[in-house]
Amino acid sequence: MNESHVDSSAPGLAGSDPKPERRSEGWPAAPKRGEGWSRQRWLIFIALVFAAEVAIIFVLGEKKFPPPRAVTNVPQLTLADNSSELVALDDPTLFALPHANDFASAFWLKMHTNPPPDFRWTEPPGELRSPAHENLGAVFNRFMQTNQFAALPLDFKPEPKLSEPVLPLLPVFADNSTLHIEGDLAQRKLLNPVSLPSWPYSDVIAPSKVHVLVDMAGNVVSVVLLEASGPELADTNALALACSLRFAPSSHLTVGRLIFNWRTVPPPATNSPAAAP
Repeated sequence: MNESHVDSSAPGLAGSDPKPERRSEGWPAAPKRGEGWSRQRWLIFIALVFAAEVAIIFVLGEKKFPPPRAVTNVPQLTLADNSSELVALDDPTLFALPHANDFASAFWLKMHTNPPPDFRWTEPPGELRSPAHENLGAVFNRFMQTNQFAALPLDFKPEPKLSEPVLPLLPVFADNSTLHIEGDLAQRKLLNPVSLPSWPYSDVIAPSKVHVLVDMAGNVVSVVLLEASGPELADTNALALACSLRFAPSSHLTVGRLIFNWRTVPPPATNSPAAAP
């Protein structure tokens, strides 16, 4: 049993494993199969490649810069002065106020100067003569004699026309009762004139005023008593007579007013006075 133990622990023998001894001495562990590079190796590799490219650029690059090209056909900006016509168009008073370059500047800017008169002027020799007094106004008189002008009337206000009012001569007491038509109804002709009665009454009575509405055929369709005369019998008769009136046909309804002027007569005597003894 001791030999087998010694043989198995001897170095270099078959079946011996040297890895435990390397691990104990501080060697890094070998990568396993199927695993990639570590992050540290990748960073080192990238840094080496970058340094190599920079070195190639410095070695193979040109150290002389090309000469600059001449600049041609480039738009240029020029500041315009006050004499430019385009700048003058921005003036808001170009067409409102006079300017030095407008069409009238040649006249109003160049003022015409008259030379001062010479005060050493002398009158030409001659004799001052007064005109004859008989020739004064002769030309004017000759002109008035040969030209005639139409005379204008001086009275521009026409004369007043005198007129007297015409007063109708009406009887003091009417012979019978009358009918008077007012309003638009007066323009339509009355087809059936009526005779109005007289009322026995001891005093005069007021007229009966009736408001009527006439249709297009001429018939009275509505009557309204506006003012009563006093006796009820006269107002009732006025309404009945207004309904019986007929007027000429028209194209529209007509409104009017009928005025019945009643005539009164003395009432008959009912009792005779007693005879004197």
